[in-house]
Amino acid sequence: MLNILEIMKLLPHRYPMLLIDRVLELDEGNQRIVGLKNVTANEQFFQGHFPGAPVMPGVLIIEAMAQCAAVLFLRSVPDRERKLFYFGAVDKARFRRPVVPGDQLILEIDLRARRSNTVKVHGVARVDGVIVAEADLLSVMVDRPE
Repeated sequence: MLNILEIMKLLPHRYPMLLIDRVLELDEGNQRIVGLKNVTANEQFFQGHFPGAPVMPGVLIIEAMAQCAAVLFLRSVPDRERKLFYFGAVDKARFRRPVVPGDQLILEIDLRARRSNTVKVHGVARVDGVIVAEADLLSVMVDRPE
């Protein structure tokens, strides 16, 4: 539904911190989004995590979930270029199996609650249909510093 250029119009992240490559599904009611991250051997973090046994850091899987959630909500913010989403909380994070080069990480984000400047979501990450990670995330929308 959204390619990388469209994602970059919504998110301020850039390489190496832009962690979603495509949006596969997008609920027009802003309730759900499904994103994709192609995990390649060229990722910078694999140089040190871990040499000879590359594993995507769990915190980056959580960050990819948060970026998907930000895409979902920033689409409806009129002055989005002046806003940022920060983490407010990460709860019930579970990592079930390693994510390695060559994997396609599918990120499914479902809205749990929304208020004026906060959003609670549940994220599930899958590789080949198998859950590799999940977490509850709270994000806070703030004005971008000038």
